[in-house]
Amino acid sequence: MLVLGIETSCDDTGLALVDENGLVASVMASQVPIHALFGGVVPELASREHARLIGPLFDRLLQESGKSLQHIDRIAVTRGPGLLGSLLVGVSFAKTLSLAADIPLIGINHLHAHLLAAGLENEIPFPALGVLVSGGHTHLIRMDSPVDMHVLGKTLDDAAGEACDKFGKMLGLPYPGGMYLDKLGQLGDVDKHLFPRPYIKNETYDFSFSGMKTAAALWLEQHKNAGLHLPPLGKEYAEEFFENAPSETKNGAASYLYAVADTLVIKARRAIKEFPAACIIVAGGVAANSFVRRRFAEFAREMRLPLYIPQNKFCSDNGIMVAYTGLLLAKSGLCHDDTLTAVPRGRIIPCDYKKC
Repeated sequence: MLVLGIETSCDDTGLALVDENGLVASVMASQVPIHALFGGVVPELASREHARLIGPLFDRLLQESGKSLQHIDRIAVTRGPGLLGSLLVGVSFAKTLSLAADIPLIGINHLHAHLLAAGLENEIPFPALGVLVSGGHTHLIRMDSPVDMHVLGKTLDDAAGEACDKFGKMLGLPYPGGMYLDKLGQLGDVDKHLFPRPYIKNETYDFSFSGMKTAAALWLEQHKNAGLHLPPLGKEYAEEFFENAPSETKNGAASYLYAVADTLVIKARRAIKEFPAACIIVAGGVAANSFVRRRFAEFAREMRLPLYIPQNKFCSDNGIMVAYTGLLLAKSGLCHDDTLTAVPRGRIIPCDYKKC
């Protein structure tokens, strides 16, 4: 079974073909250079870029894979959560292909796809504890099967990735700040007591990272020399840029990222005691962060559980995870019809699959 995956939830346009043997082909277009000019994603620009790019990317995918539309058995598309305008571009394109070629359509929960991407390289034992960490989402999810997932906790305000991006921006790092903050932190020393672990003095599995940004602003106010001076516009951020940063800046970045990762582990530990799991999965864009990876590796060893984290290239938004999730759902006999709707962030994605 050959499945086309389409991902347009935010600012990455990704398409991929996956079958039972794995990845067949994938294409991707990033909008980072555009949104970097504004210091963050501009929804209207994102949707316009998706509309401009998706057709040519689909043509390129078919050309590189040697396949045609007639070879495709299922079309999987991210239906949410995400930016509504961006989601509508992908869903509309998927519906058009589905109707034109009479191919069954499958709407994909973006969060579930991130977690299930770990199955591209490993067979996932269920139940699993899924830790979804990205710029827009921070969730703890009990995964009983690829089609049976339950949210245990989520962020009440800012996501972990947003907290990292904002601290990076405060320091003067380019967009996306979290990625560059990680590069900076890898050169520093961790002070485990420098930053707080937010929203842990309770019994819930929820998160709150808004206080981390406040703590970062207060720290920066006390360390006025920690800010960085960016290279001229258009210049590369060479390794020397990070190596020549003040020691207090490197140490601050390392300590901040460790505090974020440790907060995730504290809540994961709480969840796994109540809901025993056969493995731990960490996924999403922030799963590529070196501090998150190391802290969860320590936690998994302590709990004597296997830890599955997708390769960095599978952590960011991509069409491969959507196609693979579509394959799993198709094997369970699930699909949607042309009434499929896009579901923006903040709304619950209905489990309205149909048997096909």
